[in-house]
Amino acid sequence: MFWRMTGLSAASPVDTILDKENFTLEELLDEDEIIQECKALNTRLINFLRDKSQVEQLLRYIVENVPEDSEKKRSFKFPFIACEIFTCEIDIILRTLVEDVELMDLLFSFVKPDHPHSTLLAGYFSKVVICLMLRKTAPLMNYVQEHPDIVVQLVDLIGITSIMEVLMRLIGADETIYSNFADTLQWLESTDVLEMIVDKFSSSDSPEVHANAAEILSAVTRCAPPALAAKICSPSFVGRLFRHALEESRSKSVLVHSLSVCISLLDPKRLASASYQAFKSNLSHGTLVTASPETVDGMLESLGALLKLLDITSSENVLPTTYGCLRPPLGKHRLKIVEFISVLLTIGSEIAEKELISQSAIKHCIDLFFQYPYNNFLHHHVENIIVSCLEVKRNQLIDHVLNDCGLVGKVLAAEKKSSLSVDSNGPTLPSEGKEPPRIGNMGHITRIANKLIQLTNSSSMIQNHLQENSEWSEWQTGVLVRRNEVENVYHWASVQLLYMIVGGIVMMTTTETETMMWQHLLIILARHFDMGYTATMTLKRHKDPMNEMMRMSTLMMNQLRW
Repeated sequence: MFWRMTGLSAASPVDTILDKENFTLEELLDEDEIIQECKALNTRLINFLRDKSQVEQLLRYIVENVPEDSEKKRSFKFPFIACEIFTCEIDIILRTLVEDVELMDLLFSFVKPDHPHSTLLAGYFSKVVICLMLRKTAPLMNYVQEHPDIVVQLVDLIGITSIMEVLMRLIGADETIYSNFADTLQWLESTDVLEMIVDKFSSSDSPEVHANAAEILSAVTRCAPPALAAKICSPSFVGRLFRHALEESRSKSVLVHSLSVCISLLDPKRLASASYQAFKSNLSHGTLVTASPETVDGMLESLGALLKLLDITSSENVLPTTYGCLRPPLGKHRLKIVEFISVLLTIGSEIAEKELISQSAIKHCIDLFFQYPYNNFLHHHVENIIVSCLEVKRNQLIDHVLNDCGLVGKVLAAEKKSSLSVDSNGPTLPSEGKEPPRIGNMGHITRIANKLIQLTNSSSMIQNHLQENSEWSEWQTGVLVRRNEVENVYHWASVQLLYMIVGGIVMMTTTETETMMWQHLLIILARHFDMGYTATMTLKRHKDPMNEMMRMSTLMMNQLRW
């Protein structure tokens, strides 16, 4: 074959450059195939790039800004190619970098305060440092330990997402790094890195800084060295977090992101990932942070101040919407407070439950549910609050929801006025001159009602409460039962269309693989309609499965009812 004939083999453009007597690094970087040759471990190319002077120049492309009128290659292409060369993870090039203090100083000069911090170059800097973390963990951490000011400088640049990612991995808050290097993290335990991060909530007004600080702290709660884990869940640290969150002079962004950290401490849903748990079982340094009773008590101390922020009567903000206007809009901070209360109820703390009852936090959340009928995020969290209260099987909490909060009465009242009220004194007002729209939380109301009925089998208190309410009984039999029938997806006529589409696709398939795929789908659909193994065996032994599948789809459509 022609490719076996040496005379017809084409020389690599990179080798052509290397064959020249006088060539420059820029000539190589300008060649499109240089990254491919690096990955192919071109010996001549790697021997050239491993030289200290070449590594230094590659670093300068990454960390040094250039004037705006510079050539585009110098501004964009060369920094990109230089970064890609390092991230090819060629050991001899990385070793040249980490074993030379001057080169490491040049790399981390990017984070110095007097250095301009281009977002583009920050991304390249981040990729190189993370590559060193993965491939040269011990020497990199030794260098950072000998230069503790680097951690401070990284925290100061936390508003740049690329720098935040470096810092997150540096302190061990990323599960993909350091599983075999627990000893390299011990020195971090004696630093004030967490305090420096949380203080960014107070020292900066940038929402990006607040969001990135919260991202790191939340990551620490999921995967952290033992000492950092113990520190972040301590009552003193939580108190510090809430002090920043509740400062009147701070923006609401601080409150929102501070509560995100508290939620990550409390939320048990983060334990649900099986893959994450499998990793944790093999991780030597990682500690899953759980909030102690003392930590929860520290959060409850600020509950009163949080509930004051839920008050909507003092706000005069107006937000026009497609259905009318909001006076005031709910806002991210109120939504985050409701989410915090929702998660607080899932931890099973009786002290937290009693505090939420005594301060009417649950009642306030349920009121917001009906006052803002078009905020689905709010409805989701409040539904979780109601379900948590009803399923906990503590009579005090159930009685509070049913009687003090008047849940059933509010459900029935919403059903009577299923359209937005024109003369409402609430924050959600319809547009003038238009017919009031249907309220948007009816689906959640239906789910809550069905949950109440479901729990009558396990709670005599709920059962008695519903039986004593004749209006509820009438609504349940006259409205709810019919609604559940209509909303049963297996009864929808649109399902007929699904089978027609599937059958049509089967007839249009041209390959055996496609036909088998759609055969399998129809078998699954048949089982949903109790056709079971009969349908499966019919398809397997039928000589013309196409016609048989169409016959089956017709049978299934005949089973559908309105």
